[in-house]
Amino acid sequence: MFRKVLIAVALSAVAVPALAAPGNEAVPASAQPEARPAAAYSLQALREMARATHPSVAAAEAYVEAGRAQLTTAGAYPNPEVEFMAGRSSARMPGVVAGSTQSLALTQRLDNPWQRDARLGAARFGLEAREAERRGLQNDLLARLDQRFFDMLRRQAELRASQEDLGIAEQIRSKVAVRVNTGESPRFELIKADTELLNAQKAAESASLRIAQARAALRSVVGPTLPADFQVDGSLTRSPVVPPLDELRADVLARNPELLRSQAEVRRAERQLELERLRRQPEVALKVADERDRELRDTRLGVVVSVPIWDRRQGPVAEAAALLSRSRSEEAGQQLVLLQALEGAYREYEIARTQVNALENGILREAESTMKVAEAAYRFGERGILEYLDAQRVFRAARNELIAARYALQLAVIEIERLRAPQ
Repeated sequence: MFRKVLIAVALSAVAVPALAAPGNEAVPASAQPEARPAAAYSLQALREMARATHPSVAAAEAYVEAGRAQLTTAGAYPNPEVEFMAGRSSARMPGVVAGSTQSLALTQRLDNPWQRDARLGAARFGLEAREAERRGLQNDLLARLDQRFFDMLRRQAELRASQEDLGIAEQIRSKVAVRVNTGESPRFELIKADTELLNAQKAAESASLRIAQARAALRSVVGPTLPADFQVDGSLTRSPVVPPLDELRADVLARNPELLRSQAEVRRAERQLELERLRRQPEVALKVADERDRELRDTRLGVVVSVPIWDRRQGPVAEAAALLSRSRSEEAGQQLVLLQALEGAYREYEIARTQVNALENGILREAESTMKVAEAAYRFGERGILEYLDAQRVFRAARNELIAARYALQLAVIEIERLRAPQ
């Protein structure tokens, strides 16, 4: 009794979705709208679109423009100071003429050339740090885009594989049903075939949903200008070439934006410390004054010197020295972290490449051959349905492992290229 109920439940689970599917409705061919294929984008096209439209790229560009403005500010000369005073003079002795008085003074502070050079140097290296930070942000954005692009390719490969499995499961179920109805096989084989068909349907539906998730994740990286129903044009089976590890280390140390930003911050801190020390020197200004009253006109030319006696700028100098020490420590730490990350990514690349080669050249072929032999043996009645289904599971597991290994290989290459930061 339990076996009959189980068979009825399995058959209804297979039949009801098929009858309720929209494709089984009787719709005239002329009434069906023509489906327009969604646009397919290559990886390079998506990268260009992200560079042009992503908000974070625009924010980083604005940050760089602020650095250019700071450089302009550092190169500005001090403004002159104009002083005008007017009043009246009163006589305190006989014979002195009382009346209105006026004075006009012009003071121009002289820009110390050594201070100016240090100030401009600090602003220039600050701009270099911001440009490197913009490159690093764009580099990270494109790396995330590449990861999600290949994630969508992986999901598409999984969907194709699950659809193939579903087709095979339907064929097996149909053949087993015929053999059971004719009495050649026990009814248990039909229950097993129904179970495999349900599992294949579940896997196909899950793969379809994962593609929708991957498409949404990729669109969030590219930007809102990408249509919601887009497709990707690429292959998960490409074989990227990675240089030797020593060459990669040299590239990382020479071109990585994060390390370049740290190096620019060190040079900026050095010039800032130099500037604070130079500000201990006296500041000189030229002053021209003209005073007039009812009887006299007094014109003077002189020099105003600001002597740093009480304030020796000990605080700003000590602060600049501490920030320089911090910048140097951050640079050393950044270099260590990048080299360790490169080492890890390269080892991941080697492991994934080994797995792909082993699966492509041996394991998958053997599993496919075993499945074909089991299928032939089952067709001729030499083996049961369990042996055939087990051989199929082994083949599917090897095929899915190959898809995962190819994706892991692409991820390792993307991480290496992110650290290497090619121009």
